[in-house]
Amino acid sequence: MPEPVTKAHPYIPNSSPITRAEMLATVGVESAADLYDGIPKRLKLGRPLNLPPALTSERDLRRHVQGLLNKNIPVTNVISFLGGGCWQHDIPAVCDEINSRMEFLTAYGGDTYADLGKYQAIFEFQSMIGELTGFDMVSAPVYDWAGATTSALMMAARITGRRKALIPRAISAEKRSHIANVAQSQVDVVEIGYDPGTGLLDMNDLQAKIGSDVGAVYIENPNYLGIIETQGPEIAEIAHNHGALFIVGVDGISLGVLAPPADYGADLVAGEAQGFGVHMQYSGGLCGFIASRDEPQILAEYPYLMVSIAPGTVEGEIGFGWSTMERTSYDKREHARDYAGTTQWLWGITTAVYLSLLGPEGLREVGEGILQRSHYAAKQLATVPGVQVPLAGSHFKEFVVNFDDSGTSVRDINVALRERGIYGGHDLSQERPELGQSALYCVTEVHTKANIDTLVSALKEVLA
Repeated sequence: MPEPVTKAHPYIPNSSPITRAEMLATVGVESAADLYDGIPKRLKLGRPLNLPPALTSERDLRRHVQGLLNKNIPVTNVISFLGGGCWQHDIPAVCDEINSRMEFLTAYGGDTYADLGKYQAIFEFQSMIGELTGFDMVSAPVYDWAGATTSALMMAARITGRRKALIPRAISAEKRSHIANVAQSQVDVVEIGYDPGTGLLDMNDLQAKIGSDVGAVYIENPNYLGIIETQGPEIAEIAHNHGALFIVGVDGISLGVLAPPADYGADLVAGEAQGFGVHMQYSGGLCGFIASRDEPQILAEYPYLMVSIAPGTVEGEIGFGWSTMERTSYDKREHARDYAGTTQWLWGITTAVYLSLLGPEGLREVGEGILQRSHYAAKQLATVPGVQVPLAGSHFKEFVVNFDDSGTSVRDINVALRERGIYGGHDLSQERPELGQSALYCVTEVHTKANIDTLVSALKEVLA
């Protein structure tokens, strides 16, 4: 049982004992603990949390929080090759300038008459993401790529009436966990293996597991291991021949150089827009999206908000507002088959700023620069004794680096690199044990030749 409240908390409104007692009496309970009677006893801790004493002094609290923050070393202060779902990209200063404007920084949600500028910015986000993916229908920003993927799989299950979804084994552990946790009431997941030599989807495994009970086939391009999936048209044909929807997951910034998913048969796209002008910020912010054809059957299953455009009452004027609000979880509330709270509008607006600045040619140049740098890095790392780049498939900005022949663990290598001012690749040894002592390295447009050469020299020193 929680201890009785005897005084007001300095940071919590309405926390005085008298106010609390009045609120509890109004709802008909004696204590706050009574509000949790509906939770089964087996799920309750049964004892107070072991918490440190409260910091009631604002000065002490500020000192404590600052001490926690000081433990973080920003990627801007080191050379970072971390990726795996949140990546270091160049951020044009105007992105921060515009998303810091008061009307955008408070991008929570208002109504059609108060948020015209905000609604237009989201409409532009949807339009540009649609151009990149090759689709007409795009959701407003969602939490992240994992959230978008989970929602897309559940959409496919409802559209087809089939629970089974085939997803790649080469998917991040966090995303796999999110799908299992959130979609379990609607989706049964079956994993498809990958070719250990190339990193591409195992087509024989796909053929063995596809059937008339499959509602969706999901791939990522590039996949989690960085490999560009070149079998998209064949996978789409296999899925469609069995009545399943084909869903493609994308890192949005790759679409400056890779074909739009609609061009090779995708029905739905679930992607991440963090590379479009959004800082890493402690592994966020992230900005997911879903895109598809503009078909009523598909539109009806979108749980997320969309902004549409319509003529105004004055000839020549236009307005922006919600599209088919009744289908969203915002409208259906407890009756919704999927849930979206207040999502990533600020990062959607930032994405719109970034894409409008670069345009198609600028985005292509960024993509080409990433390809050149990442392939140079892979080639140079492969020259280090004890280091291999094992997957033969083409990659975009991330690639697997294996250290088995060096006799040194990824963990020890990364510790040694940290001492030299370098963040090494994301450790895959626990997540992907079949890859041995491997790490996922990420190289983007922010990395210079000197940065890459410094990494190679440091590895030679560490592994000597």
